[in-house]
Amino acid sequence: MLKIEEIKSLIETIDASSINEFTYEVDGAKVKLKKQVEQQVVQPSQSTPVKQPVVDQIQENVSTTQEVNAVQNQPIQVAAGDYEITSPMVGTFYSSSSPDQDAFVSVGDKIGPDTVVCIVEAMKLFNEIEAEVTGEIVEILVENGELVEYGQPLFRVKTK
Repeated sequence: MLKIEEIKSLIETIDASSINEFTYEVDGAKVKLKKQVEQQVVQPSQSTPVKQPVVDQIQENVSTTQEVNAVQNQPIQVAAGDYEITSPMVGTFYSSSSPDQDAFVSVGDKIGPDTVVCIVEAMKLFNEIEAEVTGEIVEILVENGELVEYGQPLFRVKTK
């Protein structure tokens, strides 16, 4: 995982360069930096009355919109002792391995790091999602068969 100082250094380096977009990924952590390119306004001669185009307001050369994503499927701390298990990909959430089977977990179940909590199907591939923490399921945030996005919280877990 990158440190804040390293991210600041990356921002300064990208700002000083001619690069407009930069993506860096290491150990599942992903940093995406994107510049907002300033639009230049050409001033017409004073003899020609032409409306001046509106220029987007730019706060900085480098957008402060940085997507620093945690390690894929790494629980993210939400409040004291509570974690969210997030979706590592875009796909369809399934709470069990088949419609006639019981759900992998339900509210109140104790889980371990290797406990399979759900399946996310992406392009006909069924990916088992493991809890990666020890604790108890406090809340299930999505419905069976619901489409989920990358990084979307799926479960809240009270850790031990």
